[in-house]
Amino acid sequence: MAAGACLVVGVGDGLGAAIAKAFAAEGLAVCMTRRPRNLDELERIANGIRDAGGTAHAYGVDAREEDEMVALFDRIEREVGPLEVVVFNIGANVRFGIRETTARVFTKVWEMACFAGFLAGREAARHMVPRGRGTILFTGATASVRGRDGFSAFAAAKHGLRAVAQSMARELGPEGIHVGHIVVDGGIDGVFIRGMRPNAEDLLAEGAILRPEEIAQTYVALHKQGRSAWTHELDVRPWKESW
Repeated sequence: MAAGACLVVGVGDGLGAAIAKAFAAEGLAVCMTRRPRNLDELERIANGIRDAGGTAHAYGVDAREEDEMVALFDRIEREVGPLEVVVFNIGANVRFGIRETTARVFTKVWEMACFAGFLAGREAARHMVPRGRGTILFTGATASVRGRDGFSAFAAAKHGLRAVAQSMARELGPEGIHVGHIVVDGGIDGVFIRGMRPNAEDLLAEGAILRPEEIAQTYVALHKQGRSAWTHELDVRPWKESW
C-alpha cells in the first residue's frame, strides 16, 4: 500500500516522467496528467512505473479547465489516497516575435503555464491545509526570471507562475505546506531538445544539458526537507551553462 499520493500535472517523456518515477520509487502512488489526446502515451509511462514495482495512475485532463481540475483532485483523494506532493510541470515553451504574437497565442500560453498552475496550487492547498502537511512544487524556467527576444508570452506566463508560487509560499508555509519553485536553467534532454540540437547526444555525454532523472532528485529532496529549513526557490543548471 502506497503511503499517500503524488500528482504530477504535465507528464511527457522527459522531466515529467522522471519526476513521476522518482516519487514512485519513494513509495508514493503516482498520479499523472496529460491532455486526453495523449492518454495512450501517458498509459505507457504508467505501465513502466508499474513494471518497476510502483503504483501509477494516468488521467486525461485539460489542466486549464477548472471543473476538470477540481474533479481530478477530488477523485485522487477519494480513490487513491491523500495527496502528499503536487508537482505542476507544464511548460508551454513557444517562440514568437512580438509582432507575430497574437492575442490567442499569448492567452493560450498564459493559460497553460500560469493559470493552470494557479488551479493546481489552489486545489492542492484545499486538500492539504486541513491536514497541515504537504508539498507543492512548480517547475520554472530561465524565463521565470528574465525575458528574452521571441519569448514575451512564455516569459510573462512563467513570471506569473513564479509570483503565484511566491504568494502561496507566504500564505501556506505557516499552515504546514511547503511550496517550492524550481528554476530549470538550461536544455533538458528529451525529444524537444534532440529535435533542436543534432549534437544532443554529445552534449548529454559531457554534461552540457540537463538529465531529467537528476533534476527529479531535486524535487524529491525538496519534499523531504525539514520545515525548519525549507527552500522556496532554487536553480538547477548544467555545469557548463553560462548565466
